[in-house]
Amino acid sequence: MLCTAEPEVDLSQLEAELAGVTAPPVAAPAWSRPVTRGNLDDVAVAASAGDRAATDELLTYLRPIMVRYCRTKLGRVRPISSADDVAQEVCIAVFRALPTYRHLGRPFLSFVFGVAAHKVADVHRAAARDRSLPTAETPDTMLVDESPEQIALRRELVEQTGDLLRTLLPRQREIVVMRVVLGMSAQETAEAVGTTPDAVRVAQHRALNRLRKVVSR
Repeated sequence: MLCTAEPEVDLSQLEAELAGVTAPPVAAPAWSRPVTRGNLDDVAVAASAGDRAATDELLTYLRPIMVRYCRTKLGRVRPISSADDVAQEVCIAVFRALPTYRHLGRPFLSFVFGVAAHKVADVHRAAARDRSLPTAETPDTMLVDESPEQIALRRELVEQTGDLLRTLLPRQREIVVMRVVLGMSAQETAEAVGTTPDAVRVAQHRALNRLRKVVSR
C-alpha cells in the first residue's frame, strides 16, 4: 500500500507571505452634496467609515438644526451653558460616536436627537441643582442688525413659545418642535420618535388644539 505524506508547512514562511498580502481598501459609501434629509443617512454612514469630507458636511448640516432644537427645548431656563454651547456639545458627542455608529434601520437623525435630548436634560438637571441661576432671561445670541427693541421682542416671543410648549405632554412637545420649528415631515418625525406618520399627525393635531385652547383663555 502506498502512503503519501503531506509536505510540512513552514509556518514562518507562510506568515511572511501572508504579511506581504494587503487587503484591498474598503471604499466609503457613496454620497453627494448638498447634504439633505434625503441623503443624511448615506452621509452618516460615509462619515462613520472615516470619510472626512462627509464628516465635515454632516456636522455643518446638523449644527443649525441642533441650535434651534436646544433653544426651543431650553425655553426660559437660564443654563450654565448657552443653547449654542449645548448644540456644540451635541455635535462633539455625535462626532465622537461616529466611529462606532452602526446603521440598524433607524434614521441617523433619531440618533442625533437622542444625543441632544440627553444634553438638554443634563442642562435642566444642572439648573435645578443651582437655584442661584436667574430664569428671567432667555439665553440667546445677539444679532448685530437687531435693535434693542427687536432683541427684547424676540426674547419675549421665545419665552412665550417656551411657556406654551411646556403645557404639552413630552411626546407632543417633541413632535411640535420637529414639525413646526425644524420643518420635518411627518415621516421624518415618525422615524425620529419611533412611531408612525399617522400617529405623528394625530399627536400634532391634538397638541395644536391644546395650544389654541391655552391661547384663547
